[in-house]
Amino acid sequence: MDEQAQSNNKLTLKLLVAVLAMFGFGFALVPLYDVMCDTLGINGKTNSEASIQPQGMVPDTSRVIRVEFMAHLNQGIPWEFKPEEQYLDVHPGQVIQTAFVAKNNSPTAIIGQAVPSVSPGLGASYFNKIECFCFNHQPLESLATAEMPLIFYIEPDIPDTIHTLTLSYTLYDITNKVPQSVEVARVEPSGNLIQQGAKP
Repeated sequence: MDEQAQSNNKLTLKLLVAVLAMFGFGFALVPLYDVMCDTLGINGKTNSEASIQPQGMVPDTSRVIRVEFMAHLNQGIPWEFKPEEQYLDVHPGQVIQTAFVAKNNSPTAIIGQAVPSVSPGLGASYFNKIECFCFNHQPLESLATAEMPLIFYIEPDIPDTIHTLTLSYTLYDITNKVPQSVEVARVEPSGNLIQQGAKP
């Protein structure tokens, strides 16, 4: 009887250790996966800080890559949000300037934050933003409209297998997550932008 009890205790202990090991491995997979994706460039993330165009970089005019632009609103944010152009055909190494347009249809000021992604994910590490509205919060007063600039280039050594990149932004309402004193765009009743001021 004692031997049976000892055997059961050992089995229970082994099972407990196995369960704990599985939980630990599961938690470890998350950072390992992030590191692997960042290293291989397969997660669609783009640079979160401004890039500097390398000196002497020459556009590769023998290649053309189509960059498609998409805009999405997170559920609940009462804005209009769209790219000025649906797509652009660009040469790798060429510096391109375009913009997205946002309008706050809410009766109150809202602070937005755009989160970008690039697909296919393998192309994300070759897509570099020199200037992007996603680097900063985007506060807008009620009925204000803002043109939000984007300047980027694609590295010339992007793989030949990539012919199209899709740059997608999702806009989130972060009004309740930032300090109350921020710069907001103000408009006249006609909708014309007249000044920048502090949010009351």
